[in-house]
Amino acid sequence: MHQAKTPIWVWVLLIAALFGVSSAGTLLQQISLDPMLKASWRLQLTAVVLLPFAAVQWRQQSAEVKAKMFEGRTLGILGLSGVALALHFGFWVASLKHTTLTHSLLFVTAHPLMVVAGMFLLALFAKGAAKPTKRESFGAIIGFLGAGLTLLDQGGSQGDNTVTLYGDSLALLGALTVVGYIVCGRVLRAWMPIFLYAFPVTLLAAVLLLPASMLVEGDFVTYGVFGWLDPSFFWWFLALALIAGLLGHTGLNTCLKYLSPLVISACVTLEPVIGSFIGFALFDTNLPGRWTWIGGGVLMLGLMLIVTSVPTSQDTKNQTSPPSEVA
Repeated sequence: MHQAKTPIWVWVLLIAALFGVSSAGTLLQQISLDPMLKASWRLQLTAVVLLPFAAVQWRQQSAEVKAKMFEGRTLGILGLSGVALALHFGFWVASLKHTTLTHSLLFVTAHPLMVVAGMFLLALFAKGAAKPTKRESFGAIIGFLGAGLTLLDQGGSQGDNTVTLYGDSLALLGALTVVGYIVCGRVLRAWMPIFLYAFPVTLLAAVLLLPASMLVEGDFVTYGVFGWLDPSFFWWFLALALIAGLLGHTGLNTCLKYLSPLVISACVTLEPVIGSFIGFALFDTNLPGRWTWIGGGVLMLGLMLIVTSVPTSQDTKNQTSPPSEVA
């Protein structure tokens, strides 16, 4: 009944948004630049795109909401979210340099596995903490098994990149750190409009990545803080901000007003498949190896079991499409 009442344009937007978020990995791989500077530039331009939307929402808010935005607790959570987003992007963009596109997307979208593993560990040491459901636990076991199978493709190539354990680990760290961003978003988005949350968090993450790049990356000396303004870079980062950021993640958040979070969550698990297809079709990244096909399919099955687990279905709203990014 619910789906029958859903306007057709919502389904069109959902498909477009899925292709939008899935394009980020292959677009980033086309830019020859050190990872942390690349991540900062991507977030900088995304923040520029988000600014006018945040300004409009700010004017629409009551004095009470505006005051709450500057409370110590709110600022603290926004700060933690910005740190988590910076770490997520730093690890994930670095993984795109050290492993293949498909492996990077598979592991960075595996954050539901991290959530279930965290719930299990917390339940062991904290009395009364919620335990994963049987379906979630079963999904996590299948997911970790699939992840292990993909590692049998170590040394295999896809386009100009080679599967490495180091690169896969970086992507998994990206999945782990984005959980902090998701948790903070769940707390604040209960009352805070999407762009008022997304803009400061995105901007803070972009700023935090700059000193890290300055300390360890040579490209920072060459191109500086705002090197994305150079025409040779600008159009790539504008595409990332508009297609992956605005169309992708804002589109998914719009769809959440009309579709169940379960539908969005299930669709987002297809990101590695769609992203790999985009890379293959547009940038000749080639197809992944046999064990990536097998293990990736098993991993995605495990993720599907977790995100469609009924007791946690409401939680997936912010897990699947946190405003402004994840991948």
